[in-house]
Amino acid sequence: MPDKPLQRRSSETIEVTFDPNRCAHAAECLRRAPEVFDLQARPWMQPEHLDAESLAEVVRQCPSGALRYHRLDGAADEAPDTEVTFRPQRNGPVNVRGNVQLTDAEGALFATGPRFALCRCGQSGNKPFCDGSHRAAGFRAP
Repeated sequence: MPDKPLQRRSSETIEVTFDPNRCAHAAECLRRAPEVFDLQARPWMQPEHLDAESLAEVVRQCPSGALRYHRLDGAADEAPDTEVTFRPQRNGPVNVRGNVQLTDAEGALFATGPRFALCRCGQSGNKPFCDGSHRAAGFRAP
């Protein structure tokens, strides 16, 4: 599994982290908040360009959990969904939400979080996480 460092950016009210090892390249962040997430800008994450509540909502829409946030203004951090759900994305990964703990074949815990995008095409170079390889592979499934 790739091991790229966690990226961290803060405004006065919210800290946003990005884990490139979990990104499925769904691009929800780019579509929902282009003023914050801009691949052409340096740095590419600029949380100061959106209020904390709106930015937190954008981050919660990241299906892979690569984006997370921590509120610096005293508001609550993200709470996982109370129910664990698995939803296959058409022609893509299985999106998992809830208080999830992933373990390996020996039972060792290797990932926790409120959201994951898990590979179901078999082509990811970052299994069990989706890395977007299903697009190039032409993966088709309901």
